[in-house]
Amino acid sequence: MLKIKNKFNTERDISGCGLCGIINAKKVKTNGSDIKKAISVEHDRGNGLGGGFAVYGNYPDYADIYAFHIMYDNLSAKTDVEEYLRNNFIVEKEEPIPTFKTSKIYDHPYLHRYFIKPKSDRQDKLFHELEDDDFVVNSVMLINQNYDGAYVFSSGKNMGAFKGVGYPEDVADFYRLEEIEGYMWTAHNRFPTNTPGWWGGAHPFTLLDWSIVHNGEISSYGINKRYLEMYKYNLALRTDTEVITYILDLLIRKHKIPVRLALTVLASPFYQKIDKMENDKKKLFTALRQVYGSALLNGPFAIVFGYSGGMVAMNDRIKLRPLVAASNGDFTYVASEEAAIRAVCQSPDMVWSPKAGDPVMVEFDDIKEKASLKGGLLSL
Repeated sequence: MLKIKNKFNTERDISGCGLCGIINAKKVKTNGSDIKKAISVEHDRGNGLGGGFAVYGNYPDYADIYAFHIMYDNLSAKTDVEEYLRNNFIVEKEEPIPTFKTSKIYDHPYLHRYFIKPKSDRQDKLFHELEDDDFVVNSVMLINQNYDGAYVFSSGKNMGAFKGVGYPEDVADFYRLEEIEGYMWTAHNRFPTNTPGWWGGAHPFTLLDWSIVHNGEISSYGINKRYLEMYKYNLALRTDTEVITYILDLLIRKHKIPVRLALTVLASPFYQKIDKMENDKKKLFTALRQVYGSALLNGPFAIVFGYSGGMVAMNDRIKLRPLVAASNGDFTYVASEEAAIRAVCQSPDMVWSPKAGDPVMVEFDDIKEKASLKGGLLSL
């Protein structure tokens, strides 16, 4: 894959990285100006080796099919991947991802997007019987592992990731985010510590509709990786953020665990706290620790997690990374710094600092209505 020469500060600072998130519960859309402004306040939390955004609701004309964003090192890789796509997917539309020439973003890969849906008569017989989501997951991993010079960096429905090497405000200009509208945005300013700065390694990391931006360092990466490989996940990037995304995909999509419960697996209460819980709750959390112990994330982290149902922000169990939240009407904001929120919302209704391991969860109103018709959500 394309590696960008590091012409920036490479001094290790494990407390670096900045993140932001903006969601409107009623799905009122805004363009990329606010999220760009918010993350630019956190400029000094990065070093120019990665910036990126995820937006939801930006592809309403293709809302029911998958949007693949792919970066290519060369046209030969593009030809090979497109042959695989034609053999296994119906391609409704394909085109270059619109970009704007800027002196701050240079030496970038070919960036292309495809609006596709799996064929019923796929040529890939190995995954022929899989449901659509599983087939897409396996296709993403197959392309990223086996097609040298190609990398799928977004694969969800009615959402997209836009990322690269550079500061996030420059990446926003490069992708012309002021022309894109969505009802939920996340953003990241990267300070890589364990892996090099390259286009595919920038956050957010995505799979299907999941997107993760992350500040921290997962010390349990090794055991998390081995656990995920048992379920056939291919962790090609060797990054913490990839681990978090795949764990959430496994728990929520594959194992059908409610989102709130899945989050308690990632940042499980300590046993001392579990022992003081009421009996039924104590049994539940003890079982989760026993069954999903290898999915527990150790180490300092703060994440913002976007999905088709809403947005989640949370810290590790000790709160070793900063996270601030605010609300204003139907909007909820999260960021590493309160200043980033106030740059786009000067007078929020409420501002708070979430407790360690206690998620900020915002669901879209239409999702909550559907849940209430089905008997409500699981409460803890």
